[in-house]
Amino acid sequence: MNKFLFILFFICGFTRVSGQLDSLAVEINDSLYFEDQFYVGMFYNALTQQPGETGQSKLSYGAMGGFIKDLPINRERYIALGVGVGLAYQSINSDLRARELSTGRIVYNQVAPGITYRRNTLSFASVEFPVEFRWRGSTPVKYRFWRVYAGVKFNYNLGARSSFVTSDYKEVFSNSDVNDWMYGAYFTFGYNTWNFYFYYQLNPLFRDGTFTGAGESIQSRSLQLGLIFYIL
Repeated sequence: MNKFLFILFFICGFTRVSGQLDSLAVEINDSLYFEDQFYVGMFYNALTQQPGETGQSKLSYGAMGGFIKDLPINRERYIALGVGVGLAYQSINSDLRARELSTGRIVYNQVAPGITYRRNTLSFASVEFPVEFRWRGSTPVKYRFWRVYAGVKFNYNLGARSSFVTSDYKEVFSNSDVNDWMYGAYFTFGYNTWNFYFYYQLNPLFRDGTFTGAGESIQSRSLQLGLIFYIL
């Protein structure tokens, strides 16, 4: 009987200690829980505040990808800040044509009516730095959840290129009129991997002092609508 009581006491004690260790493990796991994520996105690029009667031609598009470090700010860890770095590419098609003169100066005019062209594109790559406020319904063991992220993004231009192509003519040159730094506000929401993405550029696409041939200041800004995918 004494041996039986000893064994029963030992089992009960072991079970209690084991349960405490499991609780501690969960607590430690919670304390180390982050939503660090890789992201990949694609978007349609619309221009706002275009000068005069100029508009877009054909499809303007872009793509982005990078990594965001998660920084939870509440105990339950469903509210956080995110700080990241990535790369982006944009191709913008419009009827505002850029031409490089022999002096190196770049002039802008709307493509004249009656001129048929295949492509009139401004394209550039940039390094982007997103900073965002994050809300999500995730837990350490729940991988499908709703999320709402909003923040600002800073893009450093790595080099822009303007190109105008017709059936028998092609002009391509590096465009130094594009701002080195561009920044804007963005908002994403969705469930699990699929999320909608909205971005509006807050400063002009071109440098101060960039005008059309008619003397109108070019204040074009980018409005992006697309999808972004988050991968743990």
